[in-house]
Amino acid sequence: MRHLRFLRYMDEVARTGSIRGAAERLNVTPSALNRRIMDLEEELGAKLLERRPRGVRLTGAGEVFVRYVREQLGDVDRMLSQLEDLRGLKRGLVKIACSQALAHDFLPQQIASFRARYPLVSFDVTVADHERGIALLATYDVDLILVFRPPFIASLRPLMTLPQRLVALLPAGHPLTARESVRLADFTTYPIALPERSTGGRQMIEEALSRAGLRFSVATQANSFELLRSLVAYAGMISFQIQIGALPEAMPAGIEIRPIDPRDLPAADLVLGQLRGRNLPLAAAQFAEHLGAALKTA
Repeated sequence: MRHLRFLRYMDEVARTGSIRGAAERLNVTPSALNRRIMDLEEELGAKLLERRPRGVRLTGAGEVFVRYVREQLGDVDRMLSQLEDLRGLKRGLVKIACSQALAHDFLPQQIASFRARYPLVSFDVTVADHERGIALLATYDVDLILVFRPPFIASLRPLMTLPQRLVALLPAGHPLTARESVRLADFTTYPIALPERSTGGRQMIEEALSRAGLRFSVATQANSFELLRSLVAYAGMISFQIQIGALPEAMPAGIEIRPIDPRDLPAADLVLGQLRGRNLPLAAAQFAEHLGAALKTA
């Protein structure tokens, strides 16, 4: 399958935007790699790369060819996975992008239970916001996404959606813990810890605050949900999370959870999805089924 080697070469050039950079990663000489690409361009009768003083960029024909390359490499991964399955090894690699809310408890639990059945399956997990997760899916960097409020793209095939509400994480003993549910206006006089603006939950909150004409006193903004939890427990701040990322049994000591009134923040979808029209590698397809079953009971 030597032709696959060059397909991977072309994919790497597209990802790095540099023949020299791709050659270094692939352990070949830049001149040899460039010669192979020029031979391919001559064979296809079309320029694939626009060569610039500082790197290269795909032409229209190059974008079509790289899309074909990634489809072929995805099919090869699935075929190799099926061959392994026929040998009874149950090997495979699952590449998945997930929102931070899933990274602390839910996804590790599901990986553990899946590997209890298929111990030779390995995982490549990327924790990413919803927009980057979609981008990784579109470029075949991941097989699956499990993200909150992904942007709509025609090439996304949702395998399952699970409505999720935002909940408030409150320090134990906070005055608001005396209530069964809370309103956004209740938080305006307290220090707030929010995730960065690229996250779906933060965007929901800001949209709701804008509609209501409210403003939070943001004491900390962070790109780590684990840090946000700790700020609630140790610094007395208030933060927010989707339900599946705030399971009471998984919360550290010092944190209490209260639902936010749906008049302020309606539910939005957590989406398990794949690229439309793509045949998933066997391990990824099986893990998608496993996740779907777990989400139904979440």
